[in-house]
Amino acid sequence: MHCRTLIFGIGFLAFALSLGTFASCAQDEPQPPAPDYPPKPAGYSFPVLGKGQPSEELQPDTAPLTGVQNPTLGSPEMQHSYWVPGFQFSSNVFSDSYSGSGGSNWTANNYFIGNFSLLQAWSRDTLTLNYSGGGFLSTDSQQGNGWYQQLGFAQSYRTRRWLLQVFDQFSYLPQSAFGFGGGTNLGVPGVGGSLGTALPGLGAGFMSNQSIYGVGAFYSNTSALQATYTISPRGSLTLAGSYGIMSFLESGNYGTRSVSGSIGYNYTLSPNDTFGLVYIFSSNQFPSNPQAYGSNVVSVAYGRKVTGRLALKIFIGPQFSSYRIPIAGISQTTGLYANANVSYAFHRGSLSVGYNHGLSGGGGVLVGSIWDQANASFSHTLTRLWTGSVNFGYSRNSPVGGTTATASPVYNSWFMSSSVNRPITRNFNFGMAYTANIGNYRGPACAGSSCNASNLYNTATVNLQWHPRPLVLP
Repeated sequence: MHCRTLIFGIGFLAFALSLGTFASCAQDEPQPPAPDYPPKPAGYSFPVLGKGQPSEELQPDTAPLTGVQNPTLGSPEMQHSYWVPGFQFSSNVFSDSYSGSGGSNWTANNYFIGNFSLLQAWSRDTLTLNYSGGGFLSTDSQQGNGWYQQLGFAQSYRTRRWLLQVFDQFSYLPQSAFGFGGGTNLGVPGVGGSLGTALPGLGAGFMSNQSIYGVGAFYSNTSALQATYTISPRGSLTLAGSYGIMSFLESGNYGTRSVSGSIGYNYTLSPNDTFGLVYIFSSNQFPSNPQAYGSNVVSVAYGRKVTGRLALKIFIGPQFSSYRIPIAGISQTTGLYANANVSYAFHRGSLSVGYNHGLSGGGGVLVGSIWDQANASFSHTLTRLWTGSVNFGYSRNSPVGGTTATASPVYNSWFMSSSVNRPITRNFNFGMAYTANIGNYRGPACAGSSCNASNLYNTATVNLQWHPRPLVLP
């Protein structure tokens, strides 16, 4: 069965690429499309902006190094404030194959979604918002029909010395966000492309994560407030705080409540390089479980930004964790905290890589976990109209204290997706993708024939999105 699904995936990718080549060659004087950028790969919190566009077409990313945001290559220069609505239809055809089951089950979710993006600027204030919401009809009688919601919001206010920022990220999804959408606009809120307002993702240390497959529908929300004060021409101080919730519709999963706060110092070494020191406090609580975790991180940070070309951010330092209920007689431990994100743009393409390690909420399956996650995304302009991308992700959630102390398994998840996207006219965009999701778990809690169980999810996504011309705001 795994060979059959792998052959299906390879065949789907070959079909997608051949269709792109054929469509490009067959057109007679196609209508020039509005410039479009590759969508953010799903389940991946650092967006890639642009296709290696010249730096003079982008405004520099001025977000503080020790703040809550991931770095970007910059943002397009805004000529006007605007808002734009849209409509989206997306169909997911997927199968699941369980180890030892000897079969698979193919089902489909058909999404009907409304989109909305807004960009409003005043003399000192900037507001950006992306929203997508609607529902889906499923052929899976056990899952049933459901809802889909995603929101990204940011507002900033700047004075001579102060930069005040508010962020919010919300999602309501039928499955893990890790790999969701396969690189199409189903995985991002708003109208997507060049008209979707650029909203950098929040860093992994400041928001809840869900990267374990099989937990069913869930919703999450993270709100953050950040203030940066310029002390000198080279130095600034950043204070930030965030609050996040994650809840699951199916019983047996552990919801989380996360609070974090940080204070950091940023020092500009050169026009492109910044050094920082940051202290981060965080706590995770579980409404259905008496356990709770707190952590303190003292980290050094380094960042490098070359507008339109390179964006790099690295945090690393010790993490001191404490447990409300001792595990194997231990109530405090010392570990490593690491966070790294890099985006690089080149002619006709871009590459992004990220890695995170530290104490996490457990993804709804474990009561806290030691979390490792790696992401990579490569996008390239295939023809004048077609853009292709390949995305990869790996996540590992191991119990706090280890499997011997907790009798809980280690959860590993992988995804790999390939996608192609193109504008059909100035107002329509088309995309399709194939995604393979693999999850397994192992540990002392495994017993019987299902021990070391693994499962493979294969998903084919077709996405069609419409939006009118942007409506200019005064």
